[in-house]
Amino acid sequence: MAYDRPAVLSIAGLDPSGGAGLLADIKTFEQHRCLGFGVATAITAQTEDRFFGIEWLSPALIWMQCQPLLDRYPVAVVKIGITESLPVLLDLVDRLQGIRDKVQIIWDPVIRASAGFRFMDPADKTMLVRILQGLSLLTPNTQEASLLSGLEDTGEAALWLAQYCPVLLKGGHAAERGVDYLFEKGQRTAIDPGQEVLPPKHGSGCVLSSAIAAGLARGHTLPEACRMAKTYTETILNSNDQLLAYHDA
Repeated sequence: MAYDRPAVLSIAGLDPSGGAGLLADIKTFEQHRCLGFGVATAITAQTEDRFFGIEWLSPALIWMQCQPLLDRYPVAVVKIGITESLPVLLDLVDRLQGIRDKVQIIWDPVIRASAGFRFMDPADKTMLVRILQGLSLLTPNTQEASLLSGLEDTGEAALWLAQYCPVLLKGGHAAERGVDYLFEKGQRTAIDPGQEVLPPKHGSGCVLSSAIAAGLARGHTLPEACRMAKTYTETILNSNDQLLAYHDA
């Protein structure tokens, strides 16, 4: 018997606090009435405000988790979070496209944890371009866009990245606070916030990208999915005045 909800897969790190990574993604998928699956790339030790350490899983172990899910379920959208390196990420993108050529892949390039730990060095531009060309969407904040592109100017960084795939530039760290910009097919679309000042939350970027994945899985266009995801993310930001969000508020 077929499931009556679209299947979405998150490939990301396990954050025991549940605020970010796999657990936050699964909560988000569920709230969007999607059948959510999760594959761990790493086991972290952290709370919402402190990072203690990380143990990376091997590419073989990551794929051992992916293969049965992709064989069994009609996963059409995959969201990828932290990976140990660009080679690990490229291997994942290549394998996903090899097993399902129409799969949509979103990469949320978490390069640094909110507590300051750096996950990945994105210096190899040749490999980075190969990865970007396999994506349906990249969701960097302004700092991540600059780190990935090597360009200090945020606008130039986004345009450089958007040569290779659609880019949602998250504006939480920008002067125009809260305004996101979608770069797609040569167009720049502003996605305005419902309110400019919101309580911060651990893992809000994870929630946004997984909400976009859910929207795409439910058949929305990319601009529609981005707008709906922003609204959902603002809802969880407003759910309480702590760093861990409620997803059922």
